[in-house]
Amino acid sequence: MTQKLNHSIQGLVLLCASAATGTVFAQDSCLSQFYQQTPPALVKQSLNKNTFPLCFNGFGLVYSGVSKTPLWSAEHLTAERLSQKIKREDQFHEEEQIPEQFRSTLADYRASGYDRGHMSPNADMPDKASQHDSFSLANMVPQAPKNNQEVWRKLEEATRSLVKKQKQDAYVVTGPIFTGQRLKTIGKGKVLVPSVVFKAVYMPKTGVISAYYAPNNNSQEVQVVSVCQIEQQTGLNLFPQLSVETKRKIYDLPLTTSDVQAGRVPAQIGTDQNSQCATPSASSDIHSLQQSFGNAVQQATQDIEKTVNQEKDNFIKKLLKALLDSVLEFLLKLFKS
Repeated sequence: MTQKLNHSIQGLVLLCASAATGTVFAQDSCLSQFYQQTPPALVKQSLNKNTFPLCFNGFGLVYSGVSKTPLWSAEHLTAERLSQKIKREDQFHEEEQIPEQFRSTLADYRASGYDRGHMSPNADMPDKASQHDSFSLANMVPQAPKNNQEVWRKLEEATRSLVKKQKQDAYVVTGPIFTGQRLKTIGKGKVLVPSVVFKAVYMPKTGVISAYYAPNNNSQEVQVVSVCQIEQQTGLNLFPQLSVETKRKIYDLPLTTSDVQAGRVPAQIGTDQNSQCATPSASSDIHSLQQSFGNAVQQATQDIEKTVNQEKDNFIKKLLKALLDSVLEFLLKLFKS
């Protein structure tokens, strides 16, 4: 009798404890993906239409209901994080946090001729929860097969190698660039196909900063450019806490893992004096940016909390039943004696 009751009580306590831990993790992990806990800002006002800040395990992003892709996806890479080896399990799924009319769907990508291209890549993820989140379509853009499977894969590998071999933290922002008057679309949902994909990298320890710039086609072309060039073409402020002078610098980021040497820090190879940079954000704007992701955390955890509460209710019902059974068992024994 006592053992049955104790098991029910222990289960309830463990459920409540795990729920509290999960919520704290989400709040702590989201802003930590951004340099100085400040997410990229949407400078171009038209980008704000139907946008959704989303906080995931291991990365954060802003999704556009217009393009039906992320505008950017950001992550904080460390040698410790990348030391975790998680076997890849493809779990592509539609994002239920986004209202249905603004979601990209699995059907949109099917037979489109484009890959579902991760912006924050699966191989950067340190655990199963992060890996699962990385397969959300909110983290995907339609990517040309050779761009995704060849040049982009090599750039992702080179970035990880740079972090691991030099034991430097890196703040990485990845996303699409849409240029031209007539953009391609895929699917009934009219998911926009990017003209270019970019990956901006900032390593605070040594000041290394630049961005990869790859046309979204099968040419396998890639350039290393300034963060300012990306900001001018996207209407984003990728690192709102950094000065214009810093973002104008161009470093020789590695294009493959063989270009990475443990003792060699990428050298500055130029300065971009032509591109229009986003200026550092004011304190009030930074607070607003941070708050938007605080709200995203709250939104992201509502479904989790609802599930936990349902399970908690089930535990309470089991606890009451166990208690009632125990009382009846006791009374029967007392009556028989």
